[in-house]
Amino acid sequence: MAEFHQVDVRAGARAAAIDEGLRAHMNKVYGTMSVGMLITFLAAWAVSGLSVTTDPALAVAQIGANKYLTAFGAAIYTSPLKWVIMFAPLAFLFFGIGAAVRRLSAAGVQLVFYAFASLMGLSISWIFLVFTGFSIIQVFLVTSIAFAGLSLWGYTTRKDISGWGSFLIMGVIGLIVATIVNIFLGNPAIDFAISILGVLIFAGLTAYDTQNIKNTYLQMAHAGDREWLGKAAIMGALSLYLDFINMFMFLLQLLGNRE
Repeated sequence: MAEFHQVDVRAGARAAAIDEGLRAHMNKVYGTMSVGMLITFLAAWAVSGLSVTTDPALAVAQIGANKYLTAFGAAIYTSPLKWVIMFAPLAFLFFGIGAAVRRLSAAGVQLVFYAFASLMGLSISWIFLVFTGFSIIQVFLVTSIAFAGLSLWGYTTRKDISGWGSFLIMGVIGLIVATIVNIFLGNPAIDFAISILGVLIFAGLTAYDTQNIKNTYLQMAHAGDREWLGKAAIMGALSLYLDFINMFMFLLQLLGNRE
């Protein structure tokens, strides 16, 4: 009986340690994601500031009333370089981050993530030229509330939503293909449909990724695999970061007020 009680105490202590570790792990995920978001929006704001001027003497092209593109802005928004900037985050995601996870320490992977966040900021900096500042802030707040609710549900639900993964990933691939095709077609109806589907798909991915991050930690903790926990937190932050950014961009297309 005493032996049973001792085993029970040890099991309870281990479970408590795992719960505490899970909270610390999720805090690191959300904290890393938040820093990445901050870097992205600061980079986007800084790049857009360098791209626009109200001084006609520095202007290369006019884009609105008393608003002109600088030489820097013309280079990244109107020259062929814009295609490189547009697809650079996608290429970095597929070829850069995976290699970093295999070869670098957790601290190194975190720096790579922040570099990716900066590159994403450059890629989406055009929103400050197209949409009003108020609407960007408004949509950001709407996205934050929706993201928090979906992520909380994914973390707390007892329903297994792992089956959503393959369906949602197929949806993301379809969105990428449809978006690339519509760049050349320029069809507003297709653009509207893509935005609606994009919001729904990344809303689902927010809940799915949160549950997956939680389950991955529990598997690693029970297996005693401490080496990958640091990297897993950063990769989890990357997943949620991408969910937030994409949901924000699709909502901005739907709700944002244009200049």
